[in-house]
Formats: sequence, C-alpha cells, structure tokens
Amino acid sequence: MVTLAILLAAGLTRGQIEAQVARGAWHRLGRHTVAVRGQSLAGRARWWHALWESGRHAALDGATALLAAGLKGWNERDIDVTVPNNARVRPIPGVRHHRIREQAPTVGALQRTRPEVAAIRAAQWAESDAEAATILAMAVQQRLVSPRALLERWRQVGYSGRRAFLDVVVEDICNGAESLGELDFARMCRARGLAEPSRQVLRTGPKGRAYLDVFWDDEGVHVEIHGAHHYAGLTPVEDALRANDLAISGGDEIHLQVPVLGLRLPLRRSALLDQVERALVEGRRRAAQRSSTQ
Repeated sequence: MVTLAILLAAGLTRGQIEAQVARGAWHRLGRHTVAVRGQSLAGRARWWHALWESGRHAALDGATALLAAGLKGWNERDIDVTVPNNARVRPIPGVRHHRIREQAPTVGALQRTRPEVAAIRAAQWAESDAEAATILAMAVQQRLVSPRALLERWRQVGYSGRRAFLDVVVEDICNGAESLGELDFARMCRARGLAEPSRQVLRTGPKGRAYLDVFWDDEGVHVEIHGAHHYAGLTPVEDALRANDLAISGGDEIHLQVPVLGLRLPLRRSALLDQVERALVEGRRRAAQRSSTQ
C-alpha cells in the first residue's frame, strides 16, 4: 500500500496508475491511497490509510495512538485521528475524526500524539467512565506513560466533560499512597448506613504498592483497599468481587479486597459496599454465635 504521491514521485504517470487500477492489479482506497497487493487492510496498514486519507496534518490519537505505542489488551473499535479545526476531511469508514484547535507534538514515522496526550484524550473520548479509568490505568501500568507526565498533562487540560470524575481517577492512578490517604472510606460507609470502621491504617508494601487497611474489630472484618497505579484496568475489580463472595462465606475473620478504582464507579462501588455490609452482618452473626457457646 502506497500513496498516489509516492507513485508519481517514482516516475509513474497518472495514466499508468489508472491502467493498473482498471485491470484490477491495483486498487484505489480513497483519494490518496493505492493498494498494490490486494485491497484488504489489516493491522498497521489501517492506521497508515487513515492518516493518508485524513491529510498531512493528521495524527493518530487517543486509544489508537496508545496502541501504536505498544498498548496491549485493548480492543480498538474505531481509529482515532485528530485534524486541525479548519481541515477539510472526508468521512472514512471506521475512522473517528476529532477536530482540535492546537495540534500537540507528534512522534514516530506513523504520526501519533505523545502517550500522555493520547491517554488523556482517550479517557475523555471513552464511551463510559469505566472505559476511561481502564485505559488510563493500563497506560500507566504498562509504562507507556509515567504517572508524573500523565498528571502534568491532565493539569494542563481546560474543559473536560469528565472533569469531576477524571480529577479523582488521575490522582488515584498517579499519586498512589497520597491518594489513598485522602480516601474518605468512612464517609462512604456512613452514607450507606454502615458502622464506621474502628481503625484505618495507610500502609506501603515491599514493592512500594500502597494500600489502606480498614478494620471493624468487633465484627472481625478487614478490608484492604488497593491503590490504582499498578492495576491493568478494571479486571482486578471483578476479581475482587468474586474473591470477596468466597471470603464472606468462610473463615473466622473476613478479609475483603477493594481496588480503589472500583470505589470511583457508582455501580461497582455499590456492589463493593454491598459486600462490606454483608460481611459486617455475617461478622456480627459469628460473634454472637461465639458468645453463645462460651
């Protein structure tokens, strides 16, 4: 696959090119792209095609730019391409054009925005808050962008339709222990009508991973809230929900795990606090049972 301009620069005439197209040897894939070996597009060829057909100032952006930078485990629905606000761009199937006032610096021969810019834009363009949190966490966990660079970029953003949500999530992902220390888990419990924890301790593990230990001593319930920066998206939230169900039904003390990102999403926060409530009820039942047998 090449551009029409490359073929012309190589010495071919438009007539020669069109003759190859007419006999089916080559295929036109838009105004600027010519397929010289078949006409199906896959992998990086789709990205090149999207750029060539979007104009010389176009750049891969958002989730697509992160994938081009090496992001693993993310399914791309459409190719995200940014173009200048005044650019004249024709619609391309499978490509989402985003018009921006100022083009961010780009990197690579396959022109793309820098990872910290792409990650923030991917979060803003995501279809849901859960998707936004996931791609940010994955970008940091896979070391495509440093927490510091991501936080600095976010602080430069003016308007965002997800401002309130991303303010919290970016801090969670980038600030680790500091963010956990500011988490008002007791307030969340009060809002649900649950007993306040008897104690709450911020700890740092041997690998620098922060977590918050929350205890209800009378009920024998312990909740470990994990920081967000080392998680590959929301998979650990679903894993924790399953593990917690097992923990509530067995053992003397009940140990629950709560990824902090799960507390930032209403549906998952509700499910996690449901489990805390069930654990406290079960803890009281066991405590009463022990008292009656003494």
